[in-house]
Amino acid sequence: MSTEDLVLVIDKPSFEVKLHESLLEVDLKKGAKKKLEDALESTSSLRGSLGFIFQNVVPLDIPLKDIESVELDEKKQVKIKIPHRKDITIPLEPSESRKLISKLKELIPLAKQREMERLLASREAKKELAREGMESKKAMDERILGRERE
Repeated sequence: MSTEDLVLVIDKPSFEVKLHESLLEVDLKKGAKKKLEDALESTSSLRGSLGFIFQNVVPLDIPLKDIESVELDEKKQVKIKIPHRKDITIPLEPSESRKLISKLKELIPLAKQREMERLLASREAKKELAREGMESKKAMDERILGRERE
């Protein structure tokens, strides 16, 4: 992610939270978990296959479009619900938690809307390609039939 779309950074001694316009990153700063996180995030195939297994150990980057909800838990920490994954709790100070939640609630609907528009555009493009394919097939059939009649 580029620093241009960076919205919020919360720097803690053992981890860093970076909120982008379309992604939430929770990055560890040191230790074996940090090395595992780096390895998982560097290879998309590993992230897809092993990411689910290691989600309890290593926080992975979360596209905002995938977040179901965010809220404060009983300890005033950020709790993020993601379908088909374990919920994530980010241990922040109450003021940091409120700030992050506020920004997330602002950005998540926008990310979901962009994803919906992308899906609709993709669906329309596929329909257009199919129509063009049908039209070219009809034209080819007509040319073949015209040759046969001659």
